Amino acid sequence: MNELGQVIREAHPELETVRSAARQPVYLVGGAVRDLLLGRDRADVDLMVEGDASALAAELGGASSEHDRFGAVKVDVDGHEIDIVGARTETYEKPGALPTVTPAASIEEDLARRDFTINAMAIPLQGEPRLIDPHGGSADLEAGLLRVLHDRSFADDPTRAIRAARYASRFGFQLEPKTEELLRETDLTTVSADRRRTELERLAAEDNACDGFELLADWGVIDLRPGGLELMQTVAALLKAPHWAEIVPRERALVAAALGPPGAEEMLASMWVPKPGEGVELAERRDPVELILARAMGADWLDHYLTSWRKISLEIAGDDLIAAGVEQGPAIGRGLRAARHKKLEGEISGRDEELATALAAALRD
Repeated sequence: MNELGQVIREAHPELETVRSAARQPVYLVGGAVRDLLLGRDRADVDLMVEGDASALAAELGGASSEHDRFGAVKVDVDGHEIDIVGARTETYEKPGALPTVTPAASIEEDLARRDFTINAMAIPLQGEPRLIDPHGGSADLEAGLLRVLHDRSFADDPTRAIRAARYASRFGFQLEPKTEELLRETDLTTVSADRRRTELERLAAEDNACDGFELLADWGVIDLRPGGLELMQTVAALLKAPHWAEIVPRERALVAAALGPPGAEEMLASMWVPKPGEGVELAERRDPVELILARAMGADWLDHYLTSWRKISLEIAGDDLIAAGVEQGPAIGRGLRAARHKKLEGEISGRDEELATALAAALRD
């Protein structure tokens, strides 16, 4: 076994099971090859088969899930999840459209559809391991360059510009000059809002997310909200605290910090410091993303809300009000809210006072 084969065996021992089971040519492709050459930690495993991906999945014990549009399947091999897809070509009816997929006759045809040269390499699992690199991806890896495979790459799929920021910030790579020229013409509005959001949240999941968003802004691909980068950095720091991390979706919060649109965060940040009862009523009506943005803008009282105020609960419940003669309906909620408000403000304590306060509010016309 050559040196490349030894590296693959050490990084992905489960691929020996795939090699033994496969009856069709199978290749390790994409990010797994890239990261092997970079000497990085284990990446997700993507396999390309010259044939039927479902047939290979069946030989490996069956697929755990399938993506009908691209014929991709997921399988579990020796405790590792592997993505398998048949060789394909892609054409685009118009800029930003989802691709029309047709089977490819060879690995080289399949590699030609990919986003950057560094992701357009493959290693066959059968026979002597060798690097298939028709577009010079290994040379670009050594040079630290991101290069597209053809001039229409960003027009066909504008989200590739966001991926460029992801790889550039992750690896510290630069854009090859022609690629930068093409990328600066990217129009993200030709793809759906859902696709844009998905790719932006994938960028936000990176350790160097702020660098990635700054690159996109410098390239003219996105417009940051005023102070967006600084707000992102503050939100990222806040998310290291458990009381924020447990309620706020990180990726969505960072995208909102960078791009907006503004919500209630500015109002929450500019208001006076509320008393506990008022603060809880305000905060509980808001999206957690708005809360962390407001905290990043200076609403320090929200730390008290998360670590103390919101944990204060009543000893009574709706059943107690019903047992006391209150009919089911809005009055129950009104009574409980009133009792909790007064308890938070320190005006009442104990079960009897809570019940009396709740009954008074519930029975009020």
